[in-house]
Amino acid sequence: MMARMTSDLSDTESYNCARSRVGVIAAVLALASIVLVAPAFGPAARALAAVPPGPVSPHPATGTPALPDAGPAEQIRQLTECGGIMYAVGDFTTIMQSGVSITRHDAFSFSATAPYTVTSWAPDVSGTVNSVAFSGAGCQDAYLGGDFSSVNGTSAKDIVEVNASTGAVDTAFGHSANGQVQTLLVTGGHLLAGGYFRSVNGGSDRYFASLNLTTGKDDGFLHLGISGNYGNGANTKVYNQQLSHGGGLDLVEGTFTSVGGLPRQQVFMLDLSGASATVTPWTSPEFSQPCARDEAFYVRAASWSPDDSVVYLATTGFQGPGGPDTGLCDAAAAFPADQAPVSHLWVDYTGCDSLYSTAADQDTAYFGGHERWIDNPHGCNYPGPGAIDAPGMVGLSPANGATVVLNPTRGRGYGADDMLITSAGLWIASDNAFGVNTCGHVRNLAGICFLPYS
Repeated sequence: MMARMTSDLSDTESYNCARSRVGVIAAVLALASIVLVAPAFGPAARALAAVPPGPVSPHPATGTPALPDAGPAEQIRQLTECGGIMYAVGDFTTIMQSGVSITRHDAFSFSATAPYTVTSWAPDVSGTVNSVAFSGAGCQDAYLGGDFSSVNGTSAKDIVEVNASTGAVDTAFGHSANGQVQTLLVTGGHLLAGGYFRSVNGGSDRYFASLNLTTGKDDGFLHLGISGNYGNGANTKVYNQQLSHGGGLDLVEGTFTSVGGLPRQQVFMLDLSGASATVTPWTSPEFSQPCARDEAFYVRAASWSPDDSVVYLATTGFQGPGGPDTGLCDAAAAFPADQAPVSHLWVDYTGCDSLYSTAADQDTAYFGGHERWIDNPHGCNYPGPGAIDAPGMVGLSPANGATVVLNPTRGRGYGADDMLITSAGLWIASDNAFGVNTCGHVRNLAGICFLPYS
């Protein structure tokens, strides 16, 4: 799932920057006739959606909801599809559609198909939502994780369950973490929650916990003893995770040096098939190579190839001038998913710009961030020999990573924080920082861009 982004515009400093229709509520809004509908539900599909061959079109769909073009910087942090409805969470107060302003506080949903109608789902969250996940018959239960203190006026510290139709808080589910929740994933009857916390709902697992879907209590599926950092003052944390298409493996990114009693840095792979989750032998010495001291945590996101045989990584890190670049700093990379120590298949460098998100179909590995170039190992904050302009996002050949197969461009802003492949196309979550609002050279697409399959 999901990059939980910290942007670095110069890459030397950081900014905090995954049932039948239940009804239709029509409302005529001034200056436009946007219909708000209650969301419809079906099987949750974030990780297990069928992956088409690809690539997606470089021409974005128009009419999707967007962040305002002007005003304070706001951000979509994650996009998830559930039953034909797209759910967006982040840090925002207003959504624009067809020139009409719609108030939404850090969470909203809309139809996944044209005309992408914004629904009536509007939980009022008092802070940033980093992640959303679903469970229940027809995925009617929505779990929110982030950095917040209340939802709809009900006290809720960083984690909460709400009804995915009405947005009402389910107080039977525990709603207290003692630190920010960065990532949520529902799989195998468990809610896997990662973040900065040292306890969730009274549990003892730090940074990564498995919670009962009904009560929110620790269900014992995870006991990994995550610890350690990289010596630069960065807090230990779990930052992001991505479920394999087969559902049996989970990639987890964050700041740590020990997981399940094994040495792991930047990223590890969990086997979810047993009675309890276990750390697999998959790792690489490349994950412990340093980047810039103030960006020591640099593997921000990962994705799986459609057959789960390859893992793609999106990184930050700022190695600095004096190339050629080496290691995994500020790069797109591919690794075999073998259950053993591995080495990279390929690495493609941006030239000192960060990548925060990735997704893949059969023909293309997609990467997003606030990068300006790709194929740029000999330049740092300038295009070196052979560099290709690729602002904001790019699609690379899974075979070697060096061939640009999709280059629609996207307004850079802080950076593309999340990418999601659905059967319909590629969804990109980003922001409106510095007034950026373009994708594929089309305006008024700040925060959300959808590139459909042709």
